[in-house]
Amino acid sequence: MIKLNIRLLNPEVDEAAVKAQQRSVRRVVDQLYKGRCAGADMLGWRDLPLRDNREELKKISKIARKIRKKADLLIVVGIGGSYLGARAAIEGLCPALPGNRKGPEILFLGNHLDADYTAELLDYIKDKKYYINVISKSGTTIEPGIAFRLLLDHLRRTLPPKKVKERVIATTSPAKGALLAMAGDAGFEKLVIPEDVGGRFSVLTPVGLLPMAVAGINIKAMLKGARSMARHCGENRTIAGNDALKYAAARNLLYQAGKRIEILGVWNPALFYLAEWWKQLFGESEGKDKKGIFPASVGLTTDLHSLGQYIQDGRRELFETFLVVDKNRRKVVMPELEGDPDQLGFLAGEQLTSANRQAWRGTMLAHHDGQTPNMTLHIGKRDAFHFGELFYFFEFAVAVSGLLLGVNPFDQPGVEAYKNNMFALLGEPSRENERLALEERLNKIDDSN
Repeated sequence: MIKLNIRLLNPEVDEAAVKAQQRSVRRVVDQLYKGRCAGADMLGWRDLPLRDNREELKKISKIARKIRKKADLLIVVGIGGSYLGARAAIEGLCPALPGNRKGPEILFLGNHLDADYTAELLDYIKDKKYYINVISKSGTTIEPGIAFRLLLDHLRRTLPPKKVKERVIATTSPAKGALLAMAGDAGFEKLVIPEDVGGRFSVLTPVGLLPMAVAGINIKAMLKGARSMARHCGENRTIAGNDALKYAAARNLLYQAGKRIEILGVWNPALFYLAEWWKQLFGESEGKDKKGIFPASVGLTTDLHSLGQYIQDGRRELFETFLVVDKNRRKVVMPELEGDPDQLGFLAGEQLTSANRQAWRGTMLAHHDGQTPNMTLHIGKRDAFHFGELFYFFEFAVAVSGLLLGVNPFDQPGVEAYKNNMFALLGEPSRENERLALEERLNKIDDSN
């Protein structure tokens, strides 16, 4: 089970103050479980691990086995929650070096609009047998839409129609949208994103599970971990008995104390994309109505030699959450070096894991002494079960945290602003008047033309 230590939040917040929030926390948790909170129509993630999903898992596993047997690579097309959860799990659970991974290579496209990377990928796949998993509820999001159009054109220029449709799996809405219609017309295999599950909460749906299964991750164990955490959160609705509630309550108090930035510090390079997923989850869920904690991340110990200076001595408006894996998979023992030329002989015989642990312990004390409150989340080890626990832990915590903040944690109205402008500037026919108005504004400030 995920464990949270908040003893180094003083002087801003102490354990007694966190526990004193029980009444407020219980109120929003009751709303969450009764479906009477803001965004109540998007609570499908809450009980998702508890549903009977055996048939869905059979279908996902069958598709994954086919891809693993036949393909050189799988290209996952999506942006935001449509790729970050899967990538977090794949990078976090599979061997770090691609040459050590079994099964098809997994690439990601549709999460940016960079021509150089896209062209390089298209060159790279010319002589490879690849499958495409395009992920979008609507099918009209511009970044994955462009990527899928390019990849589909690439397939159609090299394969007959029957072969093309076998190479595409569309993960999309069950009832509506351009991608659903397109998949039906073309005969693509379809997987369903539940309508009541938002993108950033979709990692435990086929959105995340198919790419994970292709990567060789045990998705049943992943869901078992999530199920364990979902039951724990449902049965334990006190701060003292539920560390997800403790985390939400501590964040709320720190925000009230003027801490506007949270830094998630990960101590394993494999967790880089877990931090990226966490940033989207918390940023999109809480950043509304001119409120919210800004989520940032650091990779440690690497960033102790860059951003560590600011964290130690900069403006006192941030706090840290360290994510620590308690048990490493491999052992590396530091050797003796004759003559001790590097003056590190005192480390001979020590495990590298020990050095990383002492770096964390020393850092949390140093940053606390520098008046940066910090807390530590402990995950037992890097495996599918514990990742399932962690995914659900953060989803539950951000729901409670957002409701405590007084916002709807399940919508993202601000995301649409840039999309509307971009579609207009790209020349969407229905937005011609908007385009002209935007161009007039841009001509006054844009020196790139």
